[in-house]
Amino acid sequence: MGIRIGVCALQGDVSEHIAAFEAALAQIGEEGEVFPLRKAADILGCDAIVLPGGESTTISRLLRKNDMYGPLRTFKGGIFATCAGLVLIGREIDDPRVEPLGIMDIAVGRNAFGRQRDSCEMAVTIEGEEEPFAGYFIRAPVILSVGEEARPLCYADHIVGAVQGPHMALSFHPELGGDLRLHLLFLRRLGAYAPAP
Repeated sequence: MGIRIGVCALQGDVSEHIAAFEAALAQIGEEGEVFPLRKAADILGCDAIVLPGGESTTISRLLRKNDMYGPLRTFKGGIFATCAGLVLIGREIDDPRVEPLGIMDIAVGRNAFGRQRDSCEMAVTIEGEEEPFAGYFIRAPVILSVGEEARPLCYADHIVGAVQGPHMALSFHPELGGDLRLHLLFLRRLGAYAPAP
């Protein structure tokens, strides 16, 4: 059956993440299923979960309403968190309206890149990659600090991406633009495949 990736479908850009991970799996010839995740009971059957962009206060409230905080905190697979997902996955957030999951050892600042009208595309540097990544920043957060357990992965004036174990958190939207390098890196870190020598 292959890898199962659930895209948290409470709010945000769910279909774009599904399409990007389906394309990444097809590129490496890996079987798998990428599906909208709406119930806490479905978390256990996943190898990976995507926490997509959207509105972090709304997603936080819906996670609580759907009893998903506990299952996410104890989830043994990898979490791919983007934009609002980054706000949620950290241990500390500068907004009391959002309850952090505390999964990654990072502190996060909301809306660090400005309001919706300040949304932009910026070149992102990925550790170990020469070619820059086109990052789409939409009311994007920023990583204020990285603790001992996590490490920085991406930069664009600030730290805009980090990894910790099987988890990856990004300020921007890598599911837009068709560049699958970060999705493939996430799958590789999950152990889903090994890159060609």
